[in-house]
Amino acid sequence: MAQQRVKLALIDLSGTLHVDDQPTKGAVEALKRLRQHGVQVKFVTNTTKESVGSLFERLRKIGFELERDEIYGSLGAAAEYVRKNKLNPYYLLTDDARTDMPPNDPDRPLDSVVVGLAPGRFCYDHLNEAFRVLHQKSAKHEVQLVAVHEGRYYKAKDGIALGPGCFVKGLEYSTGVPAVCIGKPNEYFFRSALPDGTDVGDCVMIGDDPNDDCLGAMRIGMKGYLVETGKYQPEMYNDDNRPAVSGIFPTFSDVVQHIITSLHH
Repeated sequence: MAQQRVKLALIDLSGTLHVDDQPTKGAVEALKRLRQHGVQVKFVTNTTKESVGSLFERLRKIGFELERDEIYGSLGAAAEYVRKNKLNPYYLLTDDARTDMPPNDPDRPLDSVVVGLAPGRFCYDHLNEAFRVLHQKSAKHEVQLVAVHEGRYYKAKDGIALGPGCFVKGLEYSTGVPAVCIGKPNEYFFRSALPDGTDVGDCVMIGDDPNDDCLGAMRIGMKGYLVETGKYQPEMYNDDNRPAVSGIFPTFSDVVQHIITSLHH
């Protein structure tokens, strides 16, 4: 069967292209090669700790060539959701991430909570404040819990670190308010990242999270390639329970080599 041509690669950032301020091995060069072979790229990220502007500056500084509008993040998708639903949220976000979100309206009561990765805000006082906003639900008063994403953990320079998912689940448990999840692996997120008229069969997703990146993309008909440079820990799996993704590769650079090779067959 003829190999389908890859026209667009959706690429995860943290753990795939870089870990903190360090590019993964060969990633800067590999990204250039992918573009040279006519593959369009879009960077899709659940990163909620920093604004798109900060993320863009960081990537440029460590050597990646990209345009700011090539980054599509769950933070931007969440901001769009807040605007569309005219919410006035209590934000459990970093100050930097807040700059991507609509400002609060001081003349209206808080009617929702937005949670991203905000280590400095995950203390009892802030979580209790979020709990109180959500606890006001009644027949007349609708409240919403918006999870920018529900990641369990991520790869930081000093090892695996706790994600926002457990705080979202804790608020759900204590308030009975189910969360609306915006980012990966939500089908809405993947579809809204694709340019109009793109055929999912011509797209691949490259990431370090078996579920949120690869299986999420595969559910809508894309290929999902997993890298071993981030949160995916191959030593925790064996042949029987290895994730059923389209391919597992040591690095992003190895995935690019695979795509380029398949373009020429």
